[in-house]
Order: sequence, then structure tokens, then C-alpha cells
Amino acid sequence: MSAIDRYIVRTTLLAFLLIVVSLTGVIWITQALRGIDLMTGQGQSILVFLGVTGLAIPLLAMIISPIALLIAVMHTLNRLATDSEIIVMNAAGLSPGRLLRPFLFATCVVSLLVAFLSLYLAPECMRALRRWQTEIGADVLTNILRPGEFQKLGPLTIRIQGRQPGGLLVGIFIDDQRNPSERIDILADRGTVQKNERGSFLILQDGNLQRFETGKREPALVAFASYAFDLSQFSNAVQSVTYGPRERSMGDLISPPPDDPVFKRIPGEFRSELHDRIFAPIYPFVFVLMAFAILGAPRTTRQNRNFAIGVLVVGILVLRIAGFGLSTMSTSQPAAVFVQYFMLAAVSVGSVWMIMRGVIVDAPANLLGWINGLLSRRVSLRPQ
Repeated sequence: MSAIDRYIVRTTLLAFLLIVVSLTGVIWITQALRGIDLMTGQGQSILVFLGVTGLAIPLLAMIISPIALLIAVMHTLNRLATDSEIIVMNAAGLSPGRLLRPFLFATCVVSLLVAFLSLYLAPECMRALRRWQTEIGADVLTNILRPGEFQKLGPLTIRIQGRQPGGLLVGIFIDDQRNPSERIDILADRGTVQKNERGSFLILQDGNLQRFETGKREPALVAFASYAFDLSQFSNAVQSVTYGPRERSMGDLISPPPDDPVFKRIPGEFRSELHDRIFAPIYPFVFVLMAFAILGAPRTTRQNRNFAIGVLVVGILVLRIAGFGLSTMSTSQPAAVFVQYFMLAAVSVGSVWMIMRGVIVDAPANLLGWINGLLSRRVSLRPQ
């Protein structure tokens, strides 16, 4: 790899890394704020909150990476054009195809990253997220008990004063009437939930227990430093977790089990998800070819690049929206998958043709004259 290639690859990948980390971080923060209820309303610890919300990062990075690479390539091309480096390289005999090579090398690196995220890491994280959410959703204390409210679970009444970080419950009151021959009232300063192979238990600390037995006038009062209250019958243990198409492995998407109830219900979504994962590492190549075809031709500093940038942005938006639309249609129309393959191939071939022919995308002279005339009239009509 020559010095020019290393310079272009380094500039492009550094810009890509900065953009993808920044955009992923911003979007992750906005998504994580929606899950703040895990800490405030359900009493989960900060580690659970970060774990649940952090499992979505690979999926976000996979979606953002093609756009981040496009912005990085646009930045690199604009930098080369501003410093007249493209013109110098072209005058030195460097063909457009040769100049494209370092950009394709950087694209290969990003495409491999996207393929790893799309085919393996993102589905694995989504499966872990589904298991975690199902486990949290099955916990009676995280979904039923609300601070300051009396909650009846059959013959059992529980009230908690509040929750603190780390899953600590404070101000606990329990009225247990499950046994017809006695009634138990428990007050405790604090408690935590613990689960093991024997069941779910509420470990109460620093409290007292009053037992009212049938036929006795005086209750039995017991003070305790630690007391385990059995909640196993109220714990909805999850026997199995149902995964959607997005959470399935590539093997399940390629050859799903014939008796899979989810596949029987929505087979089209399995097909759509499979091809979306295949398309994910292809889009970076298509975006880079489009960017180089429109912005990579040598231009003087007097030539305006704004029109070409506008054409590129509109073209990328149209291509990506069409891709999303065809992916949605493919759930019911299998032919939409082949239309998307053809669309990406046609755009790539057209971009390569423009690169090899040295086509320069510029605004038509009539359009520029009309815009200049319109601006001149607005200036002349402005009150002095």
C-alpha cells in the first residue's frame, strides 16, 4: 500500500470511527432514557440498567455504520478537493479507478465490521436482551409492588414505602392470612429479594413479627435481625423464552424448525430478516461507490460542489427508503427481495460507469441562471 493509500485509508477510518461512536452514543442515550423506569419504578440496580440498555448498542452501530462511512468518505473527498489534491493526483496520472482503491479498502474494513454485527453479535445481544426483559417482567416485585400502595396477592397484602438503588426495599409491611389458623403481620426496615434453586425469598432485616393464632387473645411478638419470607408461589418462573425473527441466529433463519410456532405464524418476516442481514454489509459498498461517482471527479476550487452534494444526499435517501420499503414488502411478496438485489446492483454498476468515464455532476446552466436571476430580483426588491 502506497503512502497515498495509507493517508486516505487512515483519514477515512478515523473520521468513520469518530462519527459512528458519536452518533451511536447520542442515539443510545436517547433510547436509554426511556428505560430509566428500570431504576426508578422497578428498583433495579445501575448495573442492570446499563446491561439492558447497552445490549442495544451493537444493533445501533450496525444501522449507523453505513451512514457514518458515507459521511467519512464525503469528508475525505471534500478535504482532498479543497486542498486540490485530487487535481494534482489526476494530473500525475492517477486514474479514478486507482484513486478509488483506498476507499474500497476502508469500505472492506467497515463492511466486515457490519457483517460481524449483523450476522452474529447483534442477534446474540438481542437474545440476551429478550431473556433479561422476560426475567424482569416475570418478577412480581418489579411489576406489582409500587411504593406507597397496598397490593393484594390473594390472602397476602404487601406494602413498601420505597425503593433504593441495588433493589433495596424500605419500609416493608406484610399481612399474611394464607393459613386459616393464624394471621401474621410483619414490619421490617428493609429487605431484598433473593432467588435460588429452592425458590424466591424476601430477606427482611431489622423488624418484628406478630402472630395471631385462632383461640388466643394475645399475639406472639418476635423481633428479628433477619427473616426469610417465602414468595415462591407468587414468582412467575419463566420456563421458556420466545424469540422473534430479529433475535434468531442465521441458522434458524436459513433453516427454521418446521414445528416452530413463530415461523408458522410469520414466515415472511423470517425471509425478510435473513436478507436484511445479507444486505447490511452490502450497503457500505453501494454508498461509497455513489459518493465517489458524484464527488470523486477532479474539480477546480472555482467549481461549486454544493449541487453534487445535494444530489448525493437525495440519492442516498431515495435508495435507503426504497430499501426499507422493499424489505417491508418482502414479508408478503418474495419478489421484492430480488428487486432490492437488482436495485443495489444497478446503482453500483451505474456508479462504476460514472467513475470510469469521469462524469462530473454539476448543476445545469439554465438552473443556475434561474436561481441567480431569482436572487437578483429579491435583492433589487428589498427596501433600501
